[in-house]
Amino acid sequence: MEGGVRLRAGASKWDVREKVWDYLEASGLADFPRPVHRRIPNFKGSHQACCSIKELDAFNRASEIKVDPDKPLEGVRLAALQARKTLLVPTPRLRSGLFNKIVPPSGATKEILRICATSQGIKEYSVPVGLDGKARVDLVVVGSVAVSEKGWRIGKGEGYADMEYAMMVSMGAVQADTPVITIVHDCQVVDIAEEILDDHDLTVDYILTPTRTIKTNCKRPKPRGIIWRKVSYEMLEKIPILKSLRYREKQAGKDVTLQDEHSDLANANTPAALSEKAMAENTRPQAAMGSAQIGQHYVESGSLSPRLEGSGMITTVYVGNIPPSVRVSELKCALREFRATPLRLNWQGAQHRAFLDYKDKATAESAVSSLKGLSLGGNTLRVELAKNQRNKGQVEINSQK
Repeated sequence: MEGGVRLRAGASKWDVREKVWDYLEASGLADFPRPVHRRIPNFKGSHQACCSIKELDAFNRASEIKVDPDKPLEGVRLAALQARKTLLVPTPRLRSGLFNKIVPPSGATKEILRICATSQGIKEYSVPVGLDGKARVDLVVVGSVAVSEKGWRIGKGEGYADMEYAMMVSMGAVQADTPVITIVHDCQVVDIAEEILDDHDLTVDYILTPTRTIKTNCKRPKPRGIIWRKVSYEMLEKIPILKSLRYREKQAGKDVTLQDEHSDLANANTPAALSEKAMAENTRPQAAMGSAQIGQHYVESGSLSPRLEGSGMITTVYVGNIPPSVRVSELKCALREFRATPLRLNWQGAQHRAFLDYKDKATAESAVSSLKGLSLGGNTLRVELAKNQRNKGQVEINSQK
C-alpha cells in the first residue's frame, strides 16, 4: 500500500481499480480526460514520468516501439517520434487490425510531432500495418490502472493490452525478453495479491512515475501467446484479426478451441449435432462443387437450381488483394473455416481476386462480416459485396461454361 491508496485484504481487481480511480479524483491528481473511471487514467505529472523513459537503455537501444494510445502515454509517443524511432500504436479496440504506424510528414516541425503523438495525430498521420507486416517490436509501453513493484499489472478491465501482447507473440513481433514499461502516478503503485492474477495478464519490467524509475525484476512469465480457451466467439467477431491468427495457428496444428466450444463439445454427439455435422459434410465445396480449369480462371459451381440461377437472388462477394503465392485451395480452406462456403467460387488468381456467389444478400453480407480482417499469404484480403452483382461475377462465370 503506497501513496494513500488503501486496499483491504482479499481485494479483487475491480476493488483495486475503483480505489485507484476514486483516489486520483478525490486527491486532485486526475487530469483530462475526466472522470478517470473506466479509463487508463491520465494524471498530473504524466509528461514528466514519460520523459524519464529517455534515460533508459531499453528505450535508447530500441528502434521499433509499440505504445498504447492512452492519454498519459502521449509523452512517450512524442519521445519516440523525436528520436526518429518507428512508432506503432494499436488500432482502437483492435477493430481494423493490430497496429497503425505513425508516419510524420517529411520535415515535420516540433509542433507537428506533438500533434502526431496525440489521439488526433494518430488518426491523421498513421498507416495500417498488416498481420504479416513483419513488425519486430523492441519495446512495449502500456498504460495501467494499478501496478505493483513486483511488476504485476492491472488494466482497466477490457483485456486489450493483454490481448495485444498475446497477438504480438503469435505474430512473432515480440520475444520473451522484449521489455515492457508502464507509466503511472506514484499512488497507482500498490500491493497486488498474486492470487488475483490470471495466466493471460501482462507483467511489466519497468515502472515510471513522476518521481521514480522502478526496475521490477519480475519473475512471473509473460503470456506466451493467445490462450484460445479464454477467447469467445463474441471476441472473435469484435476483433477480426483474431480470426486470421486463429486460422493460421490451426493450420500449424495448434489447439485453438474457443471458450464457447468447450461446452459445445459436450453436446457434439447429440442427434441434432450429428445431423448438423452430416449437413456440413454435404455442403463442403469439394463435395458439392464441380470444378473446371479455364485459362487463368478457376470456376467451382455448386448445385444451383434453375429457379435460383435465374431469379436474381444470387449475391456476389468480391475478394481482392490476393497474393500471387496463394492457391485456390487455401482460399477454399479458409472459407470452410470461417463458415463462408459459397454456392460457387470464381477464382481469378492472375488478377489477384476471386468472386463468391451466395444464395441471397443476407448470406453474402454474413460472409463479408465473417471474412473481415482475413489475411492470407501476407496480405489482408479486401472483402466486400461486388459492385455489379449480376455482371462482374455472374456473367464471367456463365461465359466460361
